[in-house]
Amino acid sequence: MEWAWRNRDQVLELFWQHTWLSVVPLVIGFAVAVPIGWYASRHPRLRGTLLGAGSVLYTIPSLALFVTLPGIIGTGFLDPLNVVVALSIYAVAIMVRTAADAFASVSPAVLDSATATGYSSRQRGFGVELPLAGPVLLAGIRVVSVSTVSLVSVGALIGVSSLGSLFTNGYRRDFLTEIVVGLVGIVVLALVLDALLVLAGRLLMPWSRASSRPRGPLWRRLVGRPSAVGGVA
Repeated sequence: MEWAWRNRDQVLELFWQHTWLSVVPLVIGFAVAVPIGWYASRHPRLRGTLLGAGSVLYTIPSLALFVTLPGIIGTGFLDPLNVVVALSIYAVAIMVRTAADAFASVSPAVLDSATATGYSSRQRGFGVELPLAGPVLLAGIRVVSVSTVSLVSVGALIGVSSLGSLFTNGYRRDFLTEIVVGLVGIVVLALVLDALLVLAGRLLMPWSRASSRPRGPLWRRLVGRPSAVGGVA
């Protein structure tokens, strides 16, 4: 498109602005949701409360949250931090349930075998539970990634610059081309982030696609044979 090429500097600036507004909440949401999900999976009595709280948070309309956050956290009305905080809340709300399901899917026999092998609680969490829950966590963060990239554009309604600004500007000027460029940019960003997450998953979790290897870390060996706790070597 000729308009997009003539205004490429503006489009690229909005693209990078949209990117960091998407990536930061994604990282924060994952870092917060995984420990909460792990805790929920190990404490069934609190699981319903924690997951219910996440569901309630996700029902809050994004525009209303963007508008009310400045009065809660003391930021300016046009501060991009409002968008980051709001989208981090949504990311946590979605990821908590995924994380809880991911950790709950780890076989108790595997955990017992790791404990019997001498793993401490922390070692078992990072060396056994997290790798086994990894593929499900990856699927969850991919969903959150697409949702976050989409919601960032709503911030343009309160004046936070992103690719969504092309929507509002194009609407005010009745200029369809600008709206289409913003739409294409958001789709491209969502696809790029998803591809990067898939690539990261393949690099960090090679066991998820190479289950036939006879050797590997402790958790891999534990899954590959019956548990010694059950009396079978």
